[in-house]
Amino acid sequence: MPLLPSRGPSSFIVLLATAMVAASLGAAPPRDLLDPDTAAHVAGRTSFGATPDLVRRIQTRGLAAWLDEQLRPEASPDAALDARLARLPTLAMTPRTLAETYFIPAQERRRAAAARTGEEAAPIGEPMRMEAPGPERAVVVELATQKLMRATSAERQVEELLVDFWFNHFNVFAGKGPVRLYVHDFERTAIRPHVLGSFRDMLGAVAGSPAMLFYLDNWQSSAPGTRTRRGPMGLNENYARELLELHTLGVEGGYTQQDVVEVARAFTGWTIREPRRGGEAVFDPRRHDTGRKTVLGQALAPGGRDEGERVLDMLARHPATARHLARKLAVRFVSDTPSDALVARVAARFMATGGNLRETTRALLESPEFLAPAARRTKIKTPLEFVTSALRVLDADVRMAGPLAQQLRALGMPPYFAEPPTGYSDQAGAWTNGGALVQRMNVAVALTAGRLRGVGPPRLPEVDGDTAEARAMAMAEALLLRAPSPATMATMARARTPEEMAALLIGSPDFQRR
Repeated sequence: MPLLPSRGPSSFIVLLATAMVAASLGAAPPRDLLDPDTAAHVAGRTSFGATPDLVRRIQTRGLAAWLDEQLRPEASPDAALDARLARLPTLAMTPRTLAETYFIPAQERRRAAAARTGEEAAPIGEPMRMEAPGPERAVVVELATQKLMRATSAERQVEELLVDFWFNHFNVFAGKGPVRLYVHDFERTAIRPHVLGSFRDMLGAVAGSPAMLFYLDNWQSSAPGTRTRRGPMGLNENYARELLELHTLGVEGGYTQQDVVEVARAFTGWTIREPRRGGEAVFDPRRHDTGRKTVLGQALAPGGRDEGERVLDMLARHPATARHLARKLAVRFVSDTPSDALVARVAARFMATGGNLRETTRALLESPEFLAPAARRTKIKTPLEFVTSALRVLDADVRMAGPLAQQLRALGMPPYFAEPPTGYSDQAGAWTNGGALVQRMNVAVALTAGRLRGVGPPRLPEVDGDTAEARAMAMAEALLLRAPSPATMATMARARTPEEMAALLIGSPDFQRR
């Protein structure tokens, strides 16, 4: 079945064929049948890369059934993916076990070597890069591998997109000291279980995670004048500021500098026991500021750790939080410049459901703006989306992501290594420059030639045709799922081999959009 945008009678034929498929399966045809271009748009925006098979499934099932299935992932086990992930042993380890198995022995070996040479060994708290040597690098490589395996192979693609979105929203930097011990546990326990659940639950899990406590320095924040074994400690506002500005209200959310100070005081004592040995988050009442506090005009009743929980309650149900989150979700899934009307409707759904993220996401993905022709091919793929969409459409397996993660570093987006708390940008301006496009073409050439390390061989489509233009159009039908631009078509027609033609298409400006 051709997958190019259809006009006139051909659209009718596609819809009729889809209905016949449904009837042959013994089911009534869905009422919300999609034309091929709309189905390709939905596939591209609700997955890490549209494929011909995914487009056909969305057409066959209908939009409502497809979204229902994706928004209730607990009803769709993915045994094949689970079996592949089970081969990565570090994924099931606790932070303490990771520290004792990999990081502490490596540190002791470095200390012994340094003692022999008279040099000073770097502690676990020193910055780490993706390409860091030593056995502990396996932890980072397996972390990146599971992300890329999930992105390219998971049946529950919307869930994976949301995990990526919310991790980025609550970004932590794996290169900052012991965060490397906690980052997988952070995604596994603080992010993943809540992406289609309660925002308040996720906010609380993030606030209490050792990864966030260390990344934004709250583990050291103490009432002024507090003395510990490390010496005098004081208030640290880093987490409080990002909680208000990035995690909840947004920069225009109406809070003041005094609110930042009061929130920081409320979270004093939220710390980590033995962070460099993978210890757990704890509350230390000796560090807590017991004075009276007022946040956003509301007095906080004295309550130790509970003061922080009350702040999270207040922020999670604030209308500014709803607007901030709705706009970020709309930027990710609909447009770099979403309309105020769309943001208002999604925010209203968030408020009406008490911060239910399943219903908030549904309001976004069922909106007219999401499906509108004007929204199609307006989003520039991030480097991660570019790589995963190429792997998916070429049916190429991720086997071990070390080399692939290096490619993503060259493209500016190594997984889990975004240093600022803002995470990676979802907007085109961050990813469109001449150097980036050249680098993307290099990845396309290596992938289609089967030379991308850590990745299984790609499956290039068979392209028949009497002319170079006919073969180029067939390649575009299979990989781009729509007609290419005249410039891309002319470039592809000059290719000497199918591998070269596929590389020119995947590296083209057309493939960079979703």
